[in-house]
Amino acid sequence: MKTSKRFTILFWQNLAKKKGNDAPLYARITVDGKRAEMSLGILFPLDAWNGKMNRANGKTKEARILNQDLDGIYTDLTDCFKQLKKEGRFVTAQTVKARYLGTDHSDETLLGLSKYHFDKNRYKLAPGTLKNYSTTETYLQNFIIKNFKATDIPLEYIQYSFVVDFELYLRNPQNHLSRTRPLKNNGIMKHIERLNKLMGFAEKLGWIEKHPFEKYQLSYTKFKNGFLTTKQLEYFENIELNDLKLERVRDVFVFCCYTGLSYIDVKMLTKQSLVMGIDGNMWLSLYRKKSDEPIKIPLLDKAKAILEKYNDFECSERLFPVYSNQKMNNYLKEIASLCGIDIKVTCHIARHTFATTVTLSNGVPIATVSKLLGHAKLSTTQIYANVVEKKLQEDMGKLQEALNNDRESA
Repeated sequence: MKTSKRFTILFWQNLAKKKGNDAPLYARITVDGKRAEMSLGILFPLDAWNGKMNRANGKTKEARILNQDLDGIYTDLTDCFKQLKKEGRFVTAQTVKARYLGTDHSDETLLGLSKYHFDKNRYKLAPGTLKNYSTTETYLQNFIIKNFKATDIPLEYIQYSFVVDFELYLRNPQNHLSRTRPLKNNGIMKHIERLNKLMGFAEKLGWIEKHPFEKYQLSYTKFKNGFLTTKQLEYFENIELNDLKLERVRDVFVFCCYTGLSYIDVKMLTKQSLVMGIDGNMWLSLYRKKSDEPIKIPLLDKAKAILEKYNDFECSERLFPVYSNQKMNNYLKEIASLCGIDIKVTCHIARHTFATTVTLSNGVPIATVSKLLGHAKLSTTQIYANVVEKKLQEDMGKLQEALNNDRESA
């Protein structure tokens, strides 16, 4: 991209709109070969206009006044062009025209939209989500500086090609914010998905007429969710650990395997989370931190046993001693190694294990599992839940038995 821009202004008469012997005067603004035109609201006699000089002919009072007005408009348009360049804005013929007419709203730019979205959602979205939007904004800002030599860009210039170019920019490792943690495909798609949501927000506000993502397809890499098998879960439960930290991490992890709680939800559990259920047994009642969805979970015996083990630990209101997510995952890796388990065990594996090994594999309907996991949509549960071969074998066995019975009774 060129750092300097070719800027010209031309005054002309629009003969297509003439009225008798008069025709309206227009200004044509050109920046790097692209035009924007605007009416000056002035009707002027055809025979008094010099088409070659682009000014009024003669030295009459009317001609002098018009030429002075045109000189003033020329100066004002030039000042608008210089202001936009000084502000680091993306300068086009349209933005110069908008600045002159006073219709260029500072919010109706990409980064203006991002800041407006942040302000309107700072108390609605989770801190982690807001942080992710801020990271996306940083990538967008860097992209605009590199590709457009500007600090911001009008929303009207966010077209399909902008999205494609932004994806290519994100796929270049040299543009990544962290050299030690480069972006992978799904991380790139997350940034583009946030841009998609920002443009959807702009469309609802009436800041854009057409959504630029109309023909764009997000392409996530699908991964098979890992989980512990019944045997592996037994290893985790029964292995003797001589380190108190490892024991605590194992207990919290196993508790999550039998409740489906995520790391942050188990960390936030307090005594107030324990309630008496409709069956007279102990239940967990809480709101998921991620989605704010209410969930109630009847406690299985193994979950109860772990809960009783930490009854009144350190005289705290919290139910469990939960370390940081990073420490938990590091200790889980160590425990998995001791158990001879070769998959990468993290806190989230417990949630997958609950969905597959503990519930679905034992015949719990997926709708019930969805409620226990606190999912707003059943489709989300279908992504989490891998139906293991044992369950498939049992279901097909029941089907075969039913078919055999039908043949015998025929």
